[in-house]
Amino acid sequence: MAMGAYSHPGSLTTAQYDQVIAALDEAGEGRPAGRISHCSFCPPTIRWSPKSGRLEIWETQRACDEFGKVLTPMLEKAGIETGPLDMLPIHHMIF
Repeated sequence: MAMGAYSHPGSLTTAQYDQVIAALDEAGEGRPAGRISHCSFCPPTIRWSPKSGRLEIWETQRACDEFGKVLTPMLEKAGIETGPLDMLPIHHMIF
């Protein structure tokens, strides 16, 4: 069953976000197995607000968990306060 992963970091700049995306690409992890889609959103400010976040759709919870093992150290290295990760089953998707 597809799962939605929503995170809303406590503190994150667009520069930090770009740093992690570049690190993932350099490590060959920019398009991890099992991830269907990824998007990030934030108001046009330097620091992300409580309305900011990241939404990913994963084929399975396990695929998301495996990617977390790669992503978490990169987030910590960039000084990103990750905040909670909310996981919910996907009921319906339209592309």
